[in-house]
Amino acid sequence: MKNVLSKIVYFTLITLCLLGFINSPLALILGFLFAIIFKNPFKQHSHKFIHYLLKLSVIGLGFGMYLFETLETSKTSFNLTLYTITLTIVLGLILTKVLKIDLKLGHLITSGTAICGGSAIAAIAPIIKAKSNTISLALGIVFLLNAVALFVFPTIGHFLNLTQEQFGLWCAVAIHDTSSVVGAALNYGEEALRIATTVKLSRTLWIIPLSFFSMLFFKTNQGKLKTPYFIVLFILAIIINSYQILPPYITTFIVSLSKRLLLVTLFIVGSTISIKKLKATGLKPITLAVVLWVFISLFSLWYILK
Repeated sequence: MKNVLSKIVYFTLITLCLLGFINSPLALILGFLFAIIFKNPFKQHSHKFIHYLLKLSVIGLGFGMYLFETLETSKTSFNLTLYTITLTIVLGLILTKVLKIDLKLGHLITSGTAICGGSAIAAIAPIIKAKSNTISLALGIVFLLNAVALFVFPTIGHFLNLTQEQFGLWCAVAIHDTSSVVGAALNYGEEALRIATTVKLSRTLWIIPLSFFSMLFFKTNQGKLKTPYFIVLFILAIIINSYQILPPYITTFIVSLSKRLLLVTLFIVGSTISIKKLKATGLKPITLAVVLWVFISLFSLWYILK
């Protein structure tokens, strides 16, 4: 009976997200509270749901963007992306050794912080042959910090009077996962959302050189490099919108639906955060993640405001 009730509540909350009655921070909170009060009936499939819904949503957002503006944004953010990824990886390697953390766990946390959270962890894990428990710990820590970022970043952005452009760039660089980046920017403004999505996805491409680095660093040559094909579809969506291949009312509907799907994604992300798992993680990996996160947040904010 309880399992039936949990499914009813689960789909009711998802429906509220789809109808737009819930904003991004509330979607995450409700997901987290749902996981505490009820047993998640789809726990084993949640990460797959997140994986596909996020990519589908991001592709849909491409129908609200324009090609030349997107290229200009990516070009402007290139130096910041290069500096933050390089410095974060170097600092992560040093702190992993200093804190005496398992090298593979430290590298996954560092990769997730440097580039794009869960996507980077999922791409790098098979290359370095990480165990499932190590992957789960890294994902759990990253998802926790993503949840915090969703509330903290917009508050700081408004406090510092960051422009739409500044905030979009900042959250794209300093927040780990694409879902929380878009969630934070969604409430800040349309321009912030456009910039944040563009910069974050161009940043995702850095998974490829990081994969080669990981292969050399861990001396593995059997790992498979994962190409983020959804980025190609995202670019295709931008081209379709830029040249008005589809009528405006269709592209507008797709963008609106994509934003609602992102709310569903954030709800599911919240439902995967486990306090029990985080307690079992220990302080050292969390310390590593927090220090790296604070570093990339402060450095990128300084770079943007200088």
